[in-house]
Amino acid sequence: MTVLSRLRGAGGLTAMAGTAFLGKRWVECEDASEQVRQKTQNVKKAMSELNSALDRASQTFEDHCPPTYPPRGLSETVRKLPDWIKAGCGNSEYYCGEKGATFPGGETPEICPDLSKHNNFMAEFLRTHPELYDKLKNKQTSLGVTLAKCIKTGVDNPGHPHIKTVGLSAGDEESYELFAELFDPIIDARHGGYGKDAIHPTCLDLSKVSKRKLDPTGNYVLTSRVRTGRSIKGTRLPPACTFDERRELERLIVKGLMSLQGNLKGDYFPLAGSKSYAPKPNGMSPQKQDELLSAGNLFQEPDSTLLLSSGCGRHWPDARGIYHNDNADCFVWVNEEDQMRIVSMQKGDDIQEVFGRFVNLCDGVQKVLKSEGADFMWNAHLGYILTCPSNLGTGLRAGSLVKMPLVSGRKDFRKMLDKMGLQARGQGGVDADAKGGIFDISNADRLGKSEVELVNIMINGVADIVEWEQKLERGESIDHLVPN
Repeated sequence: MTVLSRLRGAGGLTAMAGTAFLGKRWVECEDASEQVRQKTQNVKKAMSELNSALDRASQTFEDHCPPTYPPRGLSETVRKLPDWIKAGCGNSEYYCGEKGATFPGGETPEICPDLSKHNNFMAEFLRTHPELYDKLKNKQTSLGVTLAKCIKTGVDNPGHPHIKTVGLSAGDEESYELFAELFDPIIDARHGGYGKDAIHPTCLDLSKVSKRKLDPTGNYVLTSRVRTGRSIKGTRLPPACTFDERRELERLIVKGLMSLQGNLKGDYFPLAGSKSYAPKPNGMSPQKQDELLSAGNLFQEPDSTLLLSSGCGRHWPDARGIYHNDNADCFVWVNEEDQMRIVSMQKGDDIQEVFGRFVNLCDGVQKVLKSEGADFMWNAHLGYILTCPSNLGTGLRAGSLVKMPLVSGRKDFRKMLDKMGLQARGQGGVDADAKGGIFDISNADRLGKSEVELVNIMINGVADIVEWEQKLERGESIDHLVPN
């Protein structure tokens, strides 16, 4: 075989080998292309699923946070209210030129506002200690509460010449510590002497409650009630909490309430229009609202610039509601001025039974909170922590509606009550007028005395008043009995 023939033979073999190699590569390319097509389809499918999920999430957000509902808008139940109220029921701090409410609630201004015409404890103290504003203005708590947030309600509301308000509210528990140089002297002044190193006593021992009957005849005491407030440790208080935080508070509190049994067992009714509670997604029914309203057991949107400026009206009515037991003699207001307002009440004079139910209700809620790793705000100096410094300590008001036209007709009536550690309100509240000589008589103090001490002061005081009313009816003098 010639060399040329061998080369030609070799070329044929080379061509055959090349063809085989290319065929193998072609198959590999086909396989790779199929894998790419498959992966492309998987990616498209995943993208489609992702887009669907985003659409669902977007729809869920629109359902739960539509532009016509907090925090993005105003609730339908709020939109019909006057503009000056609506201004405090959205997501922003209260700002209303009409009411003179223009102080910020976030970052504290460099210069202290003019407080020369204000009549509240906060303004009075800062007028005499102007350097304190500069010392505290750049501080904020670990949860973001500033000095401006705490004093806004007092700056926006100059007050009445004859009615002295506190002018200060806390945004969280730490507010009382970080701004103690402002809070402590105001607490001291408001509570008639309570030093910064004082220790508040707490006692809920039912065995130590006086057994004395308020009204053995049943002719003078119409109703009796005990109420207080409670907050959950580690959270922002109503003036400062966010939309989501308020919902989480509602969830936690209602879980505790719904676990109560016996004579405390009941149901939770969100305010009409609230969309935060799944079992009642539109809040309570109109019928339930009318029932609670007619009985005086319903709180409504804040119609006071004191509350609006504090921030308590934001996102109204979301995550707010009322729990009551089946007997309707125990009520818990959720996320109003305080996270919880706890009330035990009934007709007649059995304040001991009312207080016992009150203690059991507080204990029942606290037990569930602890099982969730939470607890009430409390410390040894201030007792139970609440939004307003006036309610610190016990936060407790034990009172009875008493018919006493003769005793209340005395010129020294208010002075007499003050000496007894009591206060009188009209049937409609602190500013209401009394009708027919009927007054709500309750303990005046909150801080520095225990719950049992305050209840006993009320029991003995009301029982004395009932006896004095009977003596006056018989034409007897009580001058030697009343304190002076």
